[in-house]
Amino acid sequence: MYSHIKKQDKEVFGAIAGEDKRQREGLELIPSENYVSAAVKEAMASSLTNKYSEGYPGRRYYGGQQFTDAIEMVAIERAKKLFGAKYANVQPLGGANANIAMYFALLQPGDTVLGMDLSHGGHLTHGHPVTYLTKIYTFVHYQMKNVETGEIDYEAMRRTAKKVKPKIVLAGFSAYPRELDYTKFVAIAREVGAIAVMDIAHIAGLIAGKAVRNPFDDGFDIMTTTTHKALRGPRGGLILVRESEELAKKIDKAVFPGLQGGPHMHQIAAKAVAFGEALKPSFKKYAKQILKNTKAMEKVFKKHGARMIAGGSDNHLILLDVSESFQISGAEAEALLDRAGMTLNKNVIADDTRKPMDPSGIRFGTPAVTTRGFKEKDCAQVAELMIEVLTKRNDATVEKARRAIKKLALTHPIPESFP
Repeated sequence: MYSHIKKQDKEVFGAIAGEDKRQREGLELIPSENYVSAAVKEAMASSLTNKYSEGYPGRRYYGGQQFTDAIEMVAIERAKKLFGAKYANVQPLGGANANIAMYFALLQPGDTVLGMDLSHGGHLTHGHPVTYLTKIYTFVHYQMKNVETGEIDYEAMRRTAKKVKPKIVLAGFSAYPRELDYTKFVAIAREVGAIAVMDIAHIAGLIAGKAVRNPFDDGFDIMTTTTHKALRGPRGGLILVRESEELAKKIDKAVFPGLQGGPHMHQIAAKAVAFGEALKPSFKKYAKQILKNTKAMEKVFKKHGARMIAGGSDNHLILLDVSESFQISGAEAEALLDRAGMTLNKNVIADDTRKPMDPSGIRFGTPAVTTRGFKEKDCAQVAELMIEVLTKRNDATVEKARRAIKKLALTHPIPESFP
């Protein structure tokens, strides 16, 4: 592999080869990461990377678009079918771009968005002060009412919405392990005349695989998402509109020319391939197995008395309070488990007293290991190894776990295609 890079640029080749080895011999437990098929990789490396395609199919600013138009239309139609949408924009370069374009389409400077607090599971683009979005729009946040169960304080959210009159009621998360009550979000949005938007980036694959509810079925107007994570596509973004042509036109203008220039057609081709894979019946089995595997890990942590935020998980991720459970910081836990071949990320927990770069929690999930064919017993074994490493914290334990993880990884190779 990579014969041309190896010949031309040994420094870059060495780093890529090292990353391949790391992925092959270790386990990706970061819930926002996954492995793509060889077909998706081929699309990303295709000649489409050479082509500028500013505009939309049939309305481009450059010539030579007969094949790019065909590819983008395939991606659009497959995305619509996957998520039950009437309109789809497949051009966003990432999930953050999709959210920013959505804001640009629906808001005027100074308008208010009601979204989830970052420390309670939200996302940076949902209005964290470090983002430039907060210089343009006003963000007000809701939280969990009960951190031990994950219950959202919907009544407090409703009172806040009636007070601040948001233009957008935003659902979605990056570190929230329970299922949201979509009907309550929509009801609150309708009561204050807001647009109901769901950022499904973390659970898009679970929705596409019909393992969890589709927010469109409960009346959400717009969904934004990444195309990687559990959806198992290339790194990129996607915006879906349930039925409003008016909103769809605003979204299209906001993406191009409002925010982005020429779309990355090699990326859109890879999205089309991944959407086609997600439309296969086997993808439903994959999505359901993600949930089973997460529950298997949850069961192990409960058995050992570890504190999980929201008490467990209804989706693909677990947020573990390692500060209370193992008397170690999230940053220390991340580094220790990485040495043992288990890659995950440090993460703040609700009302964390520690700083974001050295928080109290770690976040991990099962989409990537499920792609490798892991079942419940495999994930339970990984959870036991995590607990052993976090409890004993010595070189011998780390090395023993590393060998066990390498054996698990090599007996569950990263697949090049999906059934």
